[in-house]
Amino acid sequence: MSRENTQFPKTKLQWLWENMKGARAIYVIGMIGTIAYNVLQLTVPYYSGKIVDLFLTGEHARENMQTNSDLFYQLLAAMVGITVVRTVIVYADCMIYEHVSQTVLYRIRNYLYDKIQRQDMTFYSTYRTGDLMTRVTGDLDAVRHMVAWVVRMVIESFSLFIAAAVFFLYTNWKMALCLLVISPFVFWIICLFRNRVAPMHALLREKLAQMNTYAQENISGNRVVKAFAREDYEIWKFDRANRDYAKTNKETAMVWLRFFPYVESIANLMPVVMLAVGGVFLIKGQLTMGEYVAFSGLIWAIANPMRQMGNIMNEFQRFSAAAKKVMEIYYSEPKIKDHENAIPHPERFEGKIEFQDVSFQYEDGDLPVLHDISFTIQPGETVAIMGETGCGKTSLIHLIPRFYEATKGRILIDGVPVEDYKLEDLRKNIGLATQDVLLYSDTIEGNIAYGNSDITIDEIRKYAKYSAASDFISKMPEGYDTVVGERGVGLSGGQKQRISLARALAVEPSILILDDTTSAVDMETEKQIQQSLKELDFTCTKIIIAQRISTTKEADHILVMQNGYIKEAGTHEELIAKKGYYYDLVRLQTGLEEL
Repeated sequence: MSRENTQFPKTKLQWLWENMKGARAIYVIGMIGTIAYNVLQLTVPYYSGKIVDLFLTGEHARENMQTNSDLFYQLLAAMVGITVVRTVIVYADCMIYEHVSQTVLYRIRNYLYDKIQRQDMTFYSTYRTGDLMTRVTGDLDAVRHMVAWVVRMVIESFSLFIAAAVFFLYTNWKMALCLLVISPFVFWIICLFRNRVAPMHALLREKLAQMNTYAQENISGNRVVKAFAREDYEIWKFDRANRDYAKTNKETAMVWLRFFPYVESIANLMPVVMLAVGGVFLIKGQLTMGEYVAFSGLIWAIANPMRQMGNIMNEFQRFSAAAKKVMEIYYSEPKIKDHENAIPHPERFEGKIEFQDVSFQYEDGDLPVLHDISFTIQPGETVAIMGETGCGKTSLIHLIPRFYEATKGRILIDGVPVEDYKLEDLRKNIGLATQDVLLYSDTIEGNIAYGNSDITIDEIRKYAKYSAASDFISKMPEGYDTVVGERGVGLSGGQKQRISLARALAVEPSILILDDTTSAVDMETEKQIQQSLKELDFTCTKIIIAQRISTTKEADHILVMQNGYIKEAGTHEELIAKKGYYYDLVRLQTGLEEL
């Protein structure tokens, strides 16, 4: 998947508007309020000019104050009243923008989490954990900032500039043109700035994601770090990523700083032009003192939007870079999903599994992992899969719950291709326990009941007994209410594996897949588990990946894999008789020269 040239069905602003559903009306009201607030700002300088012309300067000023003082106080009252109204409007506006931004943030974050949860394994191999966390946190905050602040600033700057320009042109068009003639230069500078800063913000998001990935990996792998005394190396690696991020951040800021002096100089020319040109117009009688005061009081309404444009453009580019990252996940679709004609199957499977000439290759791999795999497992049978590391055992079992799709051939369960089942129905019928166990920061009870939250504590104890976990759980201070730490910290590898097995059994699966689940337990415990698996009170087909002969010899069938092929197949006795790979492995584990 090329993430650099991703095409989205909607533009970034259309996508943002789409996620304002339910809050669009109030957001529009907020924008209208912003415009109204800025228009009302023009009234104070306007009334100030009127007061100056009528009551402070001019031939009839003293007379007007004596004969028409009511008008004077009315103008003052109007100025005070409008100021109060403006205060109310700006307060309400801030509340509206913040409310809508938080609503959008909540909606998108929930949608993203849902998207991430429903992705296939290829997605997780493409995106790093730190990268995903950055998109759900920092990138989304940039989106929220766009709704809460950037849009408001854009409306405020443009409405203020346009309103002031119209007011100036209405009051004295010659003076207005002298002031506005330099504004196009600012917009030209801003366009140059936008072209320079856009790629910098994209690079900045990448650097942040990389830094977060390093941090996440280091925290997750803290035991390995400490085991090899690599704290200094990890500190150096994070410092390098942090330094790269800081450097890119500074470079991004410097882009604006290079343009800032030009914008600031042009904005600061406004008062100079006002003083020089306005003075001349005032002397010539082409401008009244009140108009001059009004112009002077509103000169900031032209200059400030010019100053703000750089910040607005910088923030908009920040939003653009962040939104692109978020939208990649937002519009991503899993390649493995329910087919249109998928069959609902709420009942239990019988458990018959067929592989018919199945081959498989990872999308980012150069060579096939599995080659023409064919075998059949009857309901209730136990099949053991053996083979050297990297021969394709785990890849094979991952095809059954459709973690990946076979590139060739068919996989059938109860005579139906797996892709014809709804994914939820398919996976609910499969219990999976792996060598690398993930336990959640929850009680032991909660971890065992993870796949079936409706089971009782008695049932949880039963499955713990099946997995030979009940003894060590009962010895813990709080028993099944004991909270295990993140990733199961505080438990041994064998204890975690047994809880994982209990979790897989708790769903009473039609198909039970064990991927080297007992590798970390002792021989006696393993024997106990094997016996328990024979005595389950529900029928299921078992597929066991193991290297110990003690685990495989009792299986109904044994598949021996090498380099993605099934090299041997049969019972323990049949494979011993063939004197192949399995025979050599048995001799190696037993220490016997001949069997």
